[in-house]
Amino acid sequence: MLINKLKNSLSNQFLRNVGWLGASELVNRVFRLGTTVTLARVFSPQDYGLMAVIYTIFDLVTVFIFKGGIGAKVIQAEEEQVATIASTSYWLNWIVCIALFLVQCLAAWPIAQFYDNNKLILPICAISLMYLIYPFFLTHCALIERENRLKIIAMCTASQSIVSNIFTVIFALVGMGIWAIVIPMLITVPVWFIFSWRNHTWRPPKSFSLEDWQMIVNYGKNLIGVELLTKLRLNLDYLIVGKFLGVEQLGLYYFAFNAGSGITNNIVNSLMSALFPHLCGARGDRQDLKKRYFKSLKTISLTVIPIVILQSALSPFYVPIIFGEKWVKAIPILILICLSVVPMTFKHAASLLLNSIDQTHISLYFDLIYTIIFALAIFISVQQGILAVAITVLAINLLFSLTFSIYSSQMIFAKKI
Repeated sequence: MLINKLKNSLSNQFLRNVGWLGASELVNRVFRLGTTVTLARVFSPQDYGLMAVIYTIFDLVTVFIFKGGIGAKVIQAEEEQVATIASTSYWLNWIVCIALFLVQCLAAWPIAQFYDNNKLILPICAISLMYLIYPFFLTHCALIERENRLKIIAMCTASQSIVSNIFTVIFALVGMGIWAIVIPMLITVPVWFIFSWRNHTWRPPKSFSLEDWQMIVNYGKNLIGVELLTKLRLNLDYLIVGKFLGVEQLGLYYFAFNAGSGITNNIVNSLMSALFPHLCGARGDRQDLKKRYFKSLKTISLTVIPIVILQSALSPFYVPIIFGEKWVKAIPILILICLSVVPMTFKHAASLLLNSIDQTHISLYFDLIYTIIFALAIFISVQQGILAVAITVLAINLLFSLTFSIYSSQMIFAKKI
């Protein structure tokens, strides 16, 4: 009986995908830990502050590339629409990526002036070059995800992580400063191109066409809105702390995030990547969708919550030993931010549930209110310092994320939509 139950569990596509993505994330965390320790030892709080700004810009801009509606529509489309959607998405990706490249380069100087640090200009321009490589493989990756072959995505992620982290450590140790994170970001992007082209037979169309582009845009506009608001909430505290408290305080605050929620967020992202195609596979059967959703939530809970509790409890011990005494004052912030991952995970899962049945507008409306209140709360709390900001982040996420999760599941499975 136990053996049969185990076999049934292992045959579940969602669990297999989670397993592959989890293994990839384990590899990522092992190498990332070495990078985090190295940067914590080599970088000053000001260097960490500059890194926070660069990663924040990258995080916000790539909303329009990775998590927007273009790739998501390829995953979600009906079988008879896939060929057309894939071809059109290829050209849309080029249009979007070229536009983002130009906008980021033009914005580099104003951003540097905002933080009163001209060292930001060249790195911000440099990472925008990545956007000119993405269109070559984004559609391939979406098709691979659609087919639930997340083993390929996991292997690619692990390979890029290994190469990128090795180069980052080497460049940091030889004293390249902030370029130690910028250059590896650029030189490891082709890893995705190689993996995706070798593992999917789809090839870009030879002629330009935007057939059914309205279908992609109409589906994607709400997803992009939700993802942009989510990324804004995740990075808004960085922007505000850096502006009002200075780059050095931002470095301390960002370290707490990087050493705290960075670990659990990567695990959560792996789980969410597997969850969306898993839910899309049952969007026509509400009972099957309900079964998949709540069973997946149970798996996610049993994975994320113990990790968060363990990490929070051990942080006073491992931070000074691994990262150095200069980061001890960041421990209370690290614990608060780490705990905030739990409610945010359930919010993310609920959004994917809505996305799977074309109810993206509900997430968008909620996230708009969520982000406005979050921004106001951060503006008020920043006057009291970074610890007050961390407390506010936890409180707001706890209130809004859990409210949204409960409301969404009750509304959908009560057949109100």
